[in-house]
Amino acid sequence: IQVVSQQRSPLSVVLCDYDVFQMDLAPARGLLRLVDFGETTFCVAVAAIIFNPLFWNLVARWEHRTRRLTALFGSPYVACYCLGFVILLLNVCRSHSMTVAMKAQPRWDVLERTEVYYMGVVLMVVGTVLVVSSFLALGFTGTFLGDYFGILMDEKATGFPFNLIENPMYWGSTANYFGLALMFQLLHMVPMEKDCCFQRALYFI
Repeated sequence: IQVVSQQRSPLSVVLCDYDVFQMDLAPARGLLRLVDFGETTFCVAVAAIIFNPLFWNLVARWEHRTRRLTALFGSPYVACYCLGFVILLLNVCRSHSMTVAMKAQPRWDVLERTEVYYMGVVLMVVGTVLVVSSFLALGFTGTFLGDYFGILMDEKATGFPFNLIENPMYWGSTANYFGLALMFQLLHMVPMEKDCCFQRALYFI
C-alpha cells in the first residue's frame, strides 16, 4: 500500500495549530463597551437605517407589479418624483437620528485625534464626489428607482464614476457616514460659541 502524504498550506498549518479558544477577546470586549446598545436614540437610528431601504424597495416593487402610484398621480414621472421626495425626507430623518445617536454614545479617545478628523474629511470629500457625480450621470429618475415606474435611460451609464467602481452612490453614501462618524467627536469638543458653520450644520442633518 502506497501512502501519499498531503502537504498542508501555511494557512492551514496556522489555523490547525492555533487554539482559537485561547484568543484574547479583551480588545473586542473593550470596543463593545464603547457602544450603548440599549440607548433609545441608538435604537431609533438602527431602525431608521433598516427601515429606509426596506420601504423604498418594497414600494418600488409594488409599483412595478401594480402601477398603482402611476394611476394615482396620473403620470409615472410625477409618481417617481413624489417617491423620490419621500426618500429624500426619510434620508434627512435617518441622518438626523444618526447624529443624535452619536451625541449620546460614550466617547472614544482615539477619535479625538486630529489625524482621525482629517481622515473623516477625506472620506466625506470622496463620498460627496461619488454621490454627486452618480446623481448627475443618472438624473433624478435614474437615481430614484425610475426603472420600476417604466422610466428607462437611453443607455447604460458607463462614465465617471461608474467606470471606476460598481454602485458608486452606495459607496459614496457609506464613505460620507463613516467620515461624519470620524469627524463628529472632535467637532463636538469645540464650544458652540466658537464653532464653525459646518459644525452648526451637523445639528440639522
